[in-house]
Amino acid sequence: MQLRDKRILLTGAGGGIGRELAPLLLDAGARLCLTSRSDASAASMAHHVHTHRDRVLVVRADVTFAADRERLVERMRAEFGGIDILVNLAGALDFGLFADAQPAMIPRLLAVNLEAPMQLAHAVLPAMLSQGSGQIVNIGSIFGSIGYPGFASYSATKFALRGFSQALRRELHGSGVSVSYVAPRAVRTAFNPVELHLMAADGLMHMDDPLWVAEQIVRAIESGRPEVYLGQPESFFARLNALLPGMVDRGLRKVVPSIARFASGAA
Repeated sequence: MQLRDKRILLTGAGGGIGRELAPLLLDAGARLCLTSRSDASAASMAHHVHTHRDRVLVVRADVTFAADRERLVERMRAEFGGIDILVNLAGALDFGLFADAQPAMIPRLLAVNLEAPMQLAHAVLPAMLSQGSGQIVNIGSIFGSIGYPGFASYSATKFALRGFSQALRRELHGSGVSVSYVAPRAVRTAFNPVELHLMAADGLMHMDDPLWVAEQIVRAIESGRPEVYLGQPESFFARLNALLPGMVDRGLRKVVPSIARFASGAA
C-alpha cells in the first residue's frame, strides 16, 4: 500500500516507537492523527503540526475511554474525511512474577492492550467497509507467541490481540480491508522499567532500537503482510513454541530464577 495521502490514526504516538514512527509516516506523505494520553507527550508532538500543518492532528486522548475513542474518529472525519489506516500502537506493560502482581494492573493491561484496539477497530470498520478499503495494524509482541516468565499478564493480552487479528482478518477476506499483526521483541525505550534493561545487559533478552522497529512497521504497512515478527532468535522461537512448546518450556524454565531475581527489584 502506498502511504501518500493515506489518512492514518496512530495511537501511542508519544511513546518511544511512536516518536520514531510518526516522522517516517509523514515522510511517506501520509496524513496523521497522533494521539497520546498525557499532556506532556501531546506537547512533545506539537512540532509535527508546525512542520506539516495541513497533514497532522495531535489529539490528547485516553483510548481506554469510549468518549475519547469516539472523539478521535470524529476528528478524523471532520479534518480528513475519514480513516484509511488504524495503527494500534498504544500499550501498557507489567513486569514481575504473577504471584506478586498488583491486581489492579490486570484490568489496566486488558483495557489498553486488548479492549482499546478492538473497540477502535470496531469504530473504524463501518466506514472502511463502505469505502471498500482500509487497513488495521495491531502492534503486538513476540510475547504474544511465547509466554515468557515475568510477563504473564502482558503475554495474555498480546496472545489475545494476535488471536483477534487473525480472526478479524479471516472475517474481512475479500472486503478490501486488511488486518496486520506486527510483533516486535523488546525495544530500547522508556516504556520498559530499568530491570528489563539490566536483563538485556545480562543476556536474558535482546532489545532493538526504536527507529529500526518503526522502519519495520512502515514496511509491514506498505506490504500488507498479515503477520510480521521482528528479531532473531525470538522470531524463530515464536514459531517453535507453536510446534514444540515442550522444548521451549525446558529452555525457559532454566531462566526463571534469574528472571525472578530481576523481578524482585521491580516489585
